[in-house]
Amino acid sequence: MFVVRNYVTMCGTIACALGIGYLMQYGTAAQPSDAQSQIAAATQTNQTSVLAGLDSIVLTSASATASDTDDAVVAPKTTRVEPRQKPTQKSCNLSARAVAVPGAQARLTIKSPCRGNERISIHHSGMTLTQVTDKNGTLRVTIPALSEYAIFLISFPDQTGTVATTHVPDLQEYDRVALQWKGDKALQIHALEFGASYGGDGHVWSNSATAGAGSVVSLGHSGLTDAQNIEVYSFPAGQSQQSGTIDLTVEAEVTENNCGHTLNVQSIELRANTGLRSRDLSVAVPDCSQLGEFLVLNNLLQDLTIAAK
Repeated sequence: MFVVRNYVTMCGTIACALGIGYLMQYGTAAQPSDAQSQIAAATQTNQTSVLAGLDSIVLTSASATASDTDDAVVAPKTTRVEPRQKPTQKSCNLSARAVAVPGAQARLTIKSPCRGNERISIHHSGMTLTQVTDKNGTLRVTIPALSEYAIFLISFPDQTGTVATTHVPDLQEYDRVALQWKGDKALQIHALEFGASYGGDGHVWSNSATAGAGSVVSLGHSGLTDAQNIEVYSFPAGQSQQSGTIDLTVEAEVTENNCGHTLNVQSIELRANTGLRSRDLSVAVPDCSQLGEFLVLNNLLQDLTIAAK
């Protein structure tokens, strides 16, 4: 065996070296006549003793000489086993954050990773909005604020909820009218600013392609027949260079889901001279023979009176 032979050779070499050193120091004359035979016997005895002591020992060598390569015992390589990583568990925590953005609005970001594609309700100063999270449980929506220190209550159908707040410092610059109802997105606010005509500049609504000082935001989810929907008209009254009246009308489309029914509607108005107020209203929708027609309601909302600044 490779390792044993190395040690035997080494021990034999040491014994021979000692014998030679002894002879060189004392000379052959100092040895008895049978000295050589005694040295040879001692050497043989030492080798036998070393072999006897190594019978039960397994040794390894860091390297092998060229002559010993064939007899070398190669220790198996050890493969390091990395500890198995535990799978990261998805957090199901619900979080919400509101940030004020230009136009006296709040950008709301809601995250609930375990509630993908789920219905969600948002409540703010009397308004209730229905939306649906995306596949990752996230919802981002911008909402016109109705209070300077805006509070948003968020809730899921299982009653899980949270709160988000933000300060909207430019709210005092705006007059704002909101209309909310439950059902199809069938109602539209139309604003005719300072004597504008339908289709011309100053006619403002959610799908308007014409220019106007104010704006209409439509909020809700068209895929839910029982969703809470909102339309909000905002006018920067605190920055207006004009004086006059803004005529507000509401158009109701006759659909298969609302024809022949009565819509329960609520208006919420924020005006500089009166503060926030709301009114409950009812709209009788024509029968289903008039599907696709629009019912124009001129007196549902009170017109805005604007004074130049």
